[in-house]
Formats: sequence, structure tokens, C-alpha cells
Amino acid sequence: MNLTSTPAPFLRSGRALLLALAAFASLVAGRAGAADLVQTIAAIKPSIVGIGTYMALRSPAVSFVGTGFVIGDGLSVVTNAHVVPAVIDDERKETLRVIVARGASVDYREAVLVSIDRLHDLALLKMAGPPVPAMKVGDSTTVREGQMLAFTGFPLTGILGFHPVTHRGMVSAITVVATPAPSSRSLDAKAIVQLQRNAYEVFQLDGTAYPGGSGSPLYDPETGVVLGVINKVLNATKESAITAPSGITYAIPANFIRELGEKK
Repeated sequence: MNLTSTPAPFLRSGRALLLALAAFASLVAGRAGAADLVQTIAAIKPSIVGIGTYMALRSPAVSFVGTGFVIGDGLSVVTNAHVVPAVIDDERKETLRVIVARGASVDYREAVLVSIDRLHDLALLKMAGPPVPAMKVGDSTTVREGQMLAFTGFPLTGILGFHPVTHRGMVSAITVVATPAPSSRSLDAKAIVQLQRNAYEVFQLDGTAYPGGSGSPLYDPETGVVLGVINKVLNATKESAITAPSGITYAIPANFIRELGEKK
């Protein structure tokens, strides 16, 4: 057909049809994506655990600090390094615990620290008891800006109960971060070189992760494959993150989990 001789009304109706088909396709894709996430959440929730400490003579006995998730053999737990207490009070019989919740049933399992990576704020724990369903760790180099991902954890450290909560967020940017020097006085030439050497990329998300969500898995909504680990909000204190959340969250790429395992 010669478009130069095609009547204008026909062209307008043709464009309208194409736009309608595109809108319908987008709607169908959106519904399919939502359906995938519903199934994925159900599949990964058994792998989401809480991290804290237990001391019988303390009130409350359990101090719930953050979130973790199970990988590998069903007993290995990944979380943020800052979630793991720097000191455990052995004299008062304080113990590291992994909180496994199944509806109304809550199991406080003893755990040990296997490996820690403070540079990337990651830690690997080993918990006692029978294995639980594990999440698969994927290749985080496949993540692209504009990609929609999901994360599940325990916001506000259990104030809302031991029920995993899921949020979605778009990868707004893949940006570089570095651990800053303690003070400007220590910023000599050697320190600057070290700062550059320690720089690494993280995922910036437009979803909000509240305190307690640190250590949550960031995963593909369709497959449940872990692509990152939610990190503490770098540009907000704990208090302002609750009262005036910035809506920006950061996640450590999942490939650093493999390096964590190699440090055992």
C-alpha cells in the first residue's frame, strides 16, 4: 500500500489500534509480573530469617537486630556485617541466634559466625537445627538500571511481628561507594589510594527499606534468584529513616556473597 495516498482517517485509526495493542500488551505483562511475584514471595518466605541475640536473664530475652536469608545447605545464613553484634557477652551466656518464624511458631536457633566482610558489610552465619529452604544466589553483573526487583525482610526489627514484608523497587542507579576515612587528617596520599582501591559498586533503589530490613535479599521477582543484599540506608540515620524516609535504599551486589564463602 502506498502510504502517501492513504486517507488520513485510516492512518489515524491504524495508529490508534497500534497504541491500544501496545497498552493491552503492557497491561498483560504487568499482570503476569504481579502473578509471578505472588508465587515468588510464597516460595522464598521460608528462607527469610531474623538475626539477633538471646540472653535468658535479659528483658526481653531476645534482641532482634536485622534480617538474613538462607542459602546453600539450608543452614548457611547471609546478613549484613553490621547486623552481627561486635561483642557477645559470654559471661552472661548471651548467644547469637537466627530466628526462624513459621506463622505463629517461632524457633530461636543458635548460630555461629563463619565469615565476615566488613568492607562490603556482609556476614555468613551457620545455624543449628534442620535445614530450611534455601534461596539461589545469582550473577549480580546482569542487573541493569531500570530493572524492577523485590526485597523481603523484617522492617522495624519485628515491631510488626515475625512476618516477612515485601517491597518492590527499581534499580535507579548503579553507583560507586567507598568506606570514608575516619577524619580529614588521615587523608594522606596512601589513604586516598586505599580509598580508591576499596571503592565498589552498589545498587541504588527507589524502594524504602526501614531499620530491621538490613540483610534482606534483593531478588528477581519472577525467579526469586538473589541479586543483592539490602544495606543500611547510607544517607539517613536510624531515627530519620523511620520518621522521614528518603525513599532511597542501597543493596550490596550478590557476587560478593561468593567471595564471603571463600573466606571461610
